[in-house]
Amino acid sequence: MTVRFSERHGAEPPAGLLLAAGEGSRLGRPKATLELGGERLVDRGVRMLRDAGCSPVLVVAGAEPVEVIGAVVVPNARWRDGMGSSLRAGLAALPPACPAVVVALVDQPLVTPAAVERLIRAYEEGAEIAVATYGGAPRNPVLLRAAHLAGAAEAAAGDTGARGFLRAHPGLVTGVPCDDVAAPDDIDTPEDLAALDRRAKRPQN
Repeated sequence: MTVRFSERHGAEPPAGLLLAAGEGSRLGRPKATLELGGERLVDRGVRMLRDAGCSPVLVVAGAEPVEVIGAVVVPNARWRDGMGSSLRAGLAALPPACPAVVVALVDQPLVTPAAVERLIRAYEEGAEIAVATYGGAPRNPVLLRAAHLAGAAEAAAGDTGARGFLRAHPGLVTGVPCDDVAAPDDIDTPEDLAALDRRAKRPQN
């Protein structure tokens, strides 16, 4: 059984932030309410963050309004400006006492609670910013300590999200290998969705 952050430390756990505001232009429809294995991507992402111990969990919505059990929905009226606007909206909506936040993307359904738990463990061990890596390359999710939220929000622009801030401050970043527990595959096209759907239905050995 996973022992959650608050149970280990008697402290507030990191929040979870799921970015789910895009229109899915190449896909032909917003991604948040797409289903994989009979579950909406937005519900899958919220469940993943909650199962990893994140609390509260916020969802930034935009192109398609959503209601999500177990999460606070943050509307982003400027979603057309790109992921950076969603990151800024989500960070601005975090509780004032939030010690850190795990940022995840709704279109990466193969990210698992185990990957987020590794980021939280790195944070517990002193990491300022923890980034999941696959094959040595940084991807998502990303954990940011509260001290860096303002800087990340200021640097967020277009579709870069937190990437610009991370590249500007490499000394703050701890890479956390997650190859064996998750995958960064994203859904940008109908073919991507079909491939992940087949993968989800494949029998496990």
